Amino acid sequence: MIRRGFLKRLGAVAGFGVFLRQGAASRAADSRPNILFAIADDWGWPFSPLYGDAVVKTPHFERVAREGVLFRNAYCVSPSCSPSRASILTGRMFWELEQGANLWGALPSKFDAYPDILERAGYYVGLKGKGWGPGSFEAGGRTRNPAGPVFGDFGKFLDSVPEGRPFCFWFGSSDPHRPYDPGSGLRSGKTPEAVYVPPFLPDAPEVRSDILDYYYEVERFDRDVGEMLHVLEGRGLLDRTLVVVTGDNGMPFPRCKTNLYDFGVRLPLAVRWGSEIPKGRTVDDFVSFADYAPTFLEAAGLRPTGDMSGRSFLRLLRSSAAGWIDPNRDCVFLGRERHVPTANQGTGGYPMRAIRTKDFLYIRNFMPERWPAGDPEAFVDVDGGPTKEYMLLHRGEASVAPLFERAFGRRPAEELYDLADDPYQMRNVAFEPKHGKVKEQISARLEAFLRKTGDPRMIGRGELFDRYPNYRPAGRATK
Repeated sequence: MIRRGFLKRLGAVAGFGVFLRQGAASRAADSRPNILFAIADDWGWPFSPLYGDAVVKTPHFERVAREGVLFRNAYCVSPSCSPSRASILTGRMFWELEQGANLWGALPSKFDAYPDILERAGYYVGLKGKGWGPGSFEAGGRTRNPAGPVFGDFGKFLDSVPEGRPFCFWFGSSDPHRPYDPGSGLRSGKTPEAVYVPPFLPDAPEVRSDILDYYYEVERFDRDVGEMLHVLEGRGLLDRTLVVVTGDNGMPFPRCKTNLYDFGVRLPLAVRWGSEIPKGRTVDDFVSFADYAPTFLEAAGLRPTGDMSGRSFLRLLRSSAAGWIDPNRDCVFLGRERHVPTANQGTGGYPMRAIRTKDFLYIRNFMPERWPAGDPEAFVDVDGGPTKEYMLLHRGEASVAPLFERAFGRRPAEELYDLADDPYQMRNVAFEPKHGKVKEQISARLEAFLRKTGDPRMIGRGELFDRYPNYRPAGRATK
């Protein structure tokens, strides 16, 4: 006799009867794909030749795109490791996940993760490297990382997959997260003169060298992806595997990671799945990281759970079209709560929400009296490194002062950027009369989505995010 608790757990997936019918049918047909999810730590857009950066080399990412689909508008839900990964795993916006909204928080077990759902449906699940985190999965009531049980080697994981079962594997690299080996990019043969420095950063030798070191680690992640592709190919598994390659948030430089500008939230994304998807296409539709979980479930023959706010983009993968495909995918929603717990006098929180469309980025800063980069002088919500040090040291100089203010200074309650004229989002037009109607419309759309998804910031309970515990062990790095 099946126990009632077991039925309840299965029912949480998509209804017990639906689960049995779909799972049994897909197993009988042996058509369910393997899933390899490869995620870099702080690899952001546009750092691949496919997005216009000619210096960094990503041949294996490019292979996945060439033999599959390249996405030009993929966005994480939050530009911070833990909430970004929590959204990937659960298919929900980070503000729906209670403690899961914060770095060094917890991801409560009541929020189902797609590896657990797939495992219950017969998948063999594994993790190498950084899964969900940093944080305490034990405090969330879990016995293992939500990304799956740990394996030290992808090949050994494949050796352990039982005969006839599909697998779901999460590879989480620690690259290109700081700290870097200073000069590693230069020693690899790259030249500082070739680097394109984004206009919101100072063009200085220290910054160029820092970007080269970042490139070095991006390329190391790409080599790891290539090794896994080689292993799959050697075992005859590559074309039966849904391969996804991306990053978790933007580069760890000022005004990038932890920010809702494109260099903080826009990510590389390429997907390959043998003959299941038409090859060599570039798709412009907006894809949110909350969309991964429902996509993986649908590819496996399961229905996404009813509480997932993300939407499967399997249709985009299987379409033969390119460019803009689905008119309903015309925007993404973004945000941030607490990053480093000691920032802003210990509250750590700089609450932001945003909507990004093709033409505009609108940001709502709920507490503009706080510091988005953390309290002066440490500014701990910006990762330490040569670029940050240079900007702190030279902030009084005329060429650096406005860039420093944009990256480290306080911000108004509203920001609006007209992307046609300002692709780097450096000129806030939120208070210009000619943009008044656009701001009204786009802010109303953001607010409607936040209310629909139950964001505590919209119902007067935003203080909860600042009250959630911090599980960072004493002596551990903040990020």
